Amino acid sequence: MAVRGARWWRGVLASLVACAVVVPLAGAARARVPAPGPAVLAAPSAATLDAVYAAHRANALEAARMADAYGDRGRAAADRALAGRRLLYFDGRGPGLVTEVLGDLAHADRVAVLVPGSDTGIDTYGRFRATALALHERLGGRAAVVAWLGYATPGTVSTTVATTDRAEDAAPQLRKAVSDVRAVAGPRARVSLLCHSYGSVVCAEAADGLDVDDIALLGSPGTGADTAAALRTRARIWAARGADDWIGNVPHLSAGLLGTTVGFGADPVSPAFGARVFAAGDGGHSDYFAPGSASLANLTRIVLGETSAVTS
Repeated sequence: MAVRGARWWRGVLASLVACAVVVPLAGAARARVPAPGPAVLAAPSAATLDAVYAAHRANALEAARMADAYGDRGRAAADRALAGRRLLYFDGRGPGLVTEVLGDLAHADRVAVLVPGSDTGIDTYGRFRATALALHERLGGRAAVVAWLGYATPGTVSTTVATTDRAEDAAPQLRKAVSDVRAVAGPRARVSLLCHSYGSVVCAEAADGLDVDDIALLGSPGTGADTAAALRTRARIWAARGADDWIGNVPHLSAGLLGTTVGFGADPVSPAFGARVFAAGDGGHSDYFAPGSASLANLTRIVLGETSAVTS
């Protein structure tokens, strides 16, 4: 029976990988809303931060103008809204990439970098931003939150969400983003990565040598590693899953097929993984930053360095 089950699972994985090749190609010919390329700038610093914000705001405004001319009013409105914010990075092409800063990054002594999961792009950015806002409101004035939509997220109903490919591609960009945050905030700032769903796979891929103090895995399908120690980071590794989160029903298996890895292995909230598991309450997969929730309270404590107050 065990052998039959393993064969069945490998068959499912093989089908997923085969579809992963066909489905993106089928969608590749779809028209994309035109947008300018991103502003080319030197790495940011505290001294150049205002100029960086201004350059990316101007780029977002031009993207809005081009989307309007193309006839996509929804994308134009989303770009226009972003043009009024503190953007550490903006690329309006395709699904879009955005790095937004909430708070005073140059003077913050606590910084949280949020990494989203699937189905996140400029058109759906508002819901991701809402999580950053909820956290920023809890943290107070001396902390900054960086909403990092810095990679092409997979679709929830897609084959790419079952492989590590997008995470492997995203890891260098996340390392650069953390480096930029450090360059602006300085070496004394406490930096935490808060990684939701597929974003936890991205954080795990980037973790080795990353200059952060804490990494929190929220509603994670797995990281591709068997243990927290295998992530090879000095950061404390935290994990949480809400009682009503459907991700708990995802099998924690992994297999290499056709040059890629399908599945993400060990459950980060299992004792064997070795993360610091904290309470997330009764919430579902999208509720980790819900105002008043146990998970948001504990994430706030982690970012502020009040680790002894985190509830398990």
